[in-house]
Amino acid sequence: MGITERDMMGGLAKGLRVIETFTAERPRQSIGEAATAAGLDRATARRCLLTLAHHGYADYDGKYFTLTPRVLRLGTACLATMPLPQIVQPWLDQLSEETGESSSVSILDGAEIVYVARAAQQRVMSIALMPGSRLPAYCTSMGRVLLAALPQAELDAVLAQAPFPARTPRTRTGAVALAAEIARVRAQGHAVIDQEVELGLRSIAVPLWNMRGRVVAALNIGLAASHATVEDLPARFLPGLQRIQTELRGLLR
Repeated sequence: MGITERDMMGGLAKGLRVIETFTAERPRQSIGEAATAAGLDRATARRCLLTLAHHGYADYDGKYFTLTPRVLRLGTACLATMPLPQIVQPWLDQLSEETGESSSVSILDGAEIVYVARAAQQRVMSIALMPGSRLPAYCTSMGRVLLAALPQAELDAVLAQAPFPARTPRTRTGAVALAAEIARVRAQGHAVIDQEVELGLRSIAVPLWNMRGRVVAALNIGLAASHATVEDLPARFLPGLQRIQTELRGLLR
């Protein structure tokens, strides 16, 4: 049966037109700009934008609107077929913009983490980190939350390689000390690293679960040690990390 004009919902169609006006070139728009781009009058565009903001699909600062990662929920079925980096990148971009710090997602490959997505505000390590970069799991915040999710036999196999090289005077290198720290990470649900990878660098990470409750990746914020004390990291950054952790749980396979 063919679809006629009588079958369609005009308000929904207009709302979708407004959403589609947001692009990489136009991430922030005023009501007038969105109205022009969508070919709608200002009053209609305003109602569409305020409705999106009310339901969490857009942010509004009093002048400009920006879409939030929540719009990706509209394409959950499509997201299920997308690679992990494409799914998480919008959240990383938003988190990095909100905090002013760099954020990353990585996966575990043996005893190393592999960066799969990154949003960098500034260079925080002496080496340039990018998708594909590798770091040891034992001394990184993302590595520790990923190690904490392993079955005990697999974790024991990694720790059997200890003692590990000390990258800084602060690096935990022994199997006993690392096992105790990983157990603490498992219990509290996040990891904090204080200059164990490189002097001057601190980070905090949480695991990312898929819809079946399995840890598939880790999410972190990394920053210069001068930007926050170790004690400040959870209070300042954990709520944002946990929000993204929750939002992604229903999207990751």
